[in-house]
Amino acid sequence: MNILIIEDDKDLCHAVSWQLRQDGHYVDCCHDGGEATLYIRQGIYDLILLDCMLPGEDGLHILRSLRAGGNLTPVIILSALGEVNDRVTGLNAGADDYLVKPFAYSELAARIASLFRRKNAFACTAVSYGDLSLDSAENSLMCGSRKCALSQTESELMRLLLQSGEKTADRTVLLHKVWGLDTSVENSNLDNYIYFLRKRLKTLDSRVTIVNRRGHGYHLEYTEKQ
Repeated sequence: MNILIIEDDKDLCHAVSWQLRQDGHYVDCCHDGGEATLYIRQGIYDLILLDCMLPGEDGLHILRSLRAGGNLTPVIILSALGEVNDRVTGLNAGADDYLVKPFAYSELAARIASLFRRKNAFACTAVSYGDLSLDSAENSLMCGSRKCALSQTESELMRLLLQSGEKTADRTVLLHKVWGLDTSVENSNLDNYIYFLRKRLKTLDSRVTIVNRRGHGYHLEYTEKQ
């Protein structure tokens, strides 16, 4: 999972990020509100851990702006403000959970796991575009009655492309979402997997094509039957 920690207490940030990495997560940290906005705009994070009181832009203002812009990335507030009114304000601003400092890492880890169990319970494993449908639980791509199996990496990449549809999916976002934030995978590896997926689409006789927007990324196009 790609996690962004927005926290001005650098010691706490270091301790939590170290433990999250030990659990297999990819973590970025930033320490003020202005910097946080730049990180969030990358669109590569699966979870944001957010402090309310930040230098620069206030944490709750960041959260409200996030939700007003349609960004539904899960957010857990980490705050020293623990009164009922503080928690209610944070949750009403759009937070998915609220954890009061000081906290045990085991509780944070449990809350993260609980949040994503709830999220996955309501998430459909199938995503579609044009004449294609992907079952990401089974890693199978379907076009009408035709079906082919994908590798895990192919499935994750195809899911992101299907979700983006005709909107260009940025190369960097694709690399980070599929291979992780600290990946050493080169851009050419992404191109290789796009080549594999194009072969899959040809095998399925799909009318969906993967289009390269040079210097930016990839998007899908669907051609209606004549």
